[in-house]
Amino acid sequence: MAENKKGKDWNGKQLTVIGAGVSGVALALLAHDLGARVFVSEEKAALPQGSAERLEKNGVAWEGGGHSPRAFEADALLLSSGIPPFAPCVQEAERLGVPVIGELDFTAPHIRGPIVGVTGSNGKSTLTALTGHILKKAGLKVGVGGNIGEAAALFTRETFDYVVLELSSFQLHWAHEMKTAVAIITNLAPDHIDWHGSYEAYRAAKAKLLSLQDERGWGVIQARDRQTLGPSRYDRLAVLSWDEEPGGEFFGCVFMGKDQAVLRLGGKEYPLFSYRDTTLLGRHNLENTAMALAAVKLLNVTLPPEALKGFRPLPHRCELAGEVNGVTYIDDSKGTNVAASVTALTSIEGRKVVILGGKGKGEDYGTLAEAVMKEAEAAVVLGAEKDRIEAALRDAGFASVHRVSGMEEAVLMARKLTHPGMVVLLSPACTSWDMYENYKQRGEHFRALVGELEG
Repeated sequence: MAENKKGKDWNGKQLTVIGAGVSGVALALLAHDLGARVFVSEEKAALPQGSAERLEKNGVAWEGGGHSPRAFEADALLLSSGIPPFAPCVQEAERLGVPVIGELDFTAPHIRGPIVGVTGSNGKSTLTALTGHILKKAGLKVGVGGNIGEAAALFTRETFDYVVLELSSFQLHWAHEMKTAVAIITNLAPDHIDWHGSYEAYRAAKAKLLSLQDERGWGVIQARDRQTLGPSRYDRLAVLSWDEEPGGEFFGCVFMGKDQAVLRLGGKEYPLFSYRDTTLLGRHNLENTAMALAAVKLLNVTLPPEALKGFRPLPHRCELAGEVNGVTYIDDSKGTNVAASVTALTSIEGRKVVILGGKGKGEDYGTLAEAVMKEAEAAVVLGAEKDRIEAALRDAGFASVHRVSGMEEAVLMARKLTHPGMVVLLSPACTSWDMYENYKQRGEHFRALVGELEG
C-alpha cells in the first residue's frame, strides 16, 4: 500500500487516468492503492500488451478507442506521460471544470525516498542510469526509472535511500509540486517543438526542474545553458565548465580539466574522476560522468572507490558496435535529433563516415551540415529525410554525400569509404519510424550488419 505523507486524500474519489501505457497503468494502480475508484481511458482501440490484464486483475475498469463521457465523470483526470495540453481530452476536461493533474504531481508525494531528477535534450538516460549506479556502489538502496525503465509510480511501495528519475519535457510541463534533492539538466537544444509549440515553451519545461528543488536541494547545469535556462537559485547551483572560470554568479563549479574533473565548492576542491577511469565514448559522456558524480557528492554521499567500475553504456547511445579492419563502428541510433547527432560527431575522436536519415521532426539541418563539414569525410544518407539532409549538406559545400536505399547498403557503402583509423558513426539525426518500429530495432540491425562484416 502506498504511503500518503503529503499528498491529497484520494480515498473514495473517482479518478480517470488518460492513457494505458506503462506510466498510465502504474498511475492507475497507485490511485487504486490510495483508495480511489479508478477508470482508465485509452485513445487507441487496443491496449498495450499486458495492460488490460494488469488492470482487470486489480479490479480497475477501462475503455479503449477514445474517451467516452464516462471518462469525464471524475473528481480529476490523471495524465500519463506524453499527453499534451492541446489534446481534446484535456480541453474537454477544462471545459467541464474537471481538474487535470500531471503524472509527477500525483506520484511524487507518495515516492518513498528523496528524488534526484534528471532532464535535458540529450544524455539524460545515460546520466540517470550512471547516477543510480554510483549511488548503489555507495551501498545505498536506489530506485532508477521515470522516463526510462520503471514508471515513477512504482517507487511508492517500498522505501529507498534515493530515487533517480529521468524526466521528459512532457512530464515537466505538467509538474508544479514535485520536489527534488538534486535537479540535473544535461544540456539544451531544440527538440519536441511539435509537442510544445515553440522552443521557448520546450526550454521553459526543462528549466522548470530547477524551480522544483526542495529547500536544501541542488541544481547541476552546463555553463553554456545558463542564459537559456534563465534565472535560477545560484546559491545552490553547480555549473559545469571546461574553462578555468565560467564567470558570473554561481556557488559551485564542476570543472573539466585536462585529464580529470573536480567539484569546486565553498573554497574547496573535490576530485571527481580521471578521464581514463571511464569506458564511455565521447566528450559529452565525460560531462555526463562529471555531472553524475557531482550530484552524488552534493547529496553528501561519499564517492565510492571505483565508482564507475562495471557501468556499461546504455544500448544505442554512442555504443561500440565492432571493429573491422582497423575501422571502428559506433551505434548511436538513439541520436534522433540534430543536437544529438552534432554532439556525437563533435565528441567522438577521429575522421568519420556518418550515416544519417530516417523520419524527420521538422528540424533545420544547417547545424548538422556544419558539424559534418568539420568532422566527417563522407555522409551516407537514407530514409524519408535523405533529400533534405543531402540538400543541407550540399548547400554547406559538402560534396561527399552518398544516397542509399537501406541500412544494408549504408553499411557496405560506409565500409568502402573508410580506411584503418577511421570511424563509421550511425547517428541519424532522425527517428526510425519510416523504416523500423523504433531506434532500438534500427540499432540492432546496424550491429548485426557490422557483425557480418566482422565474420
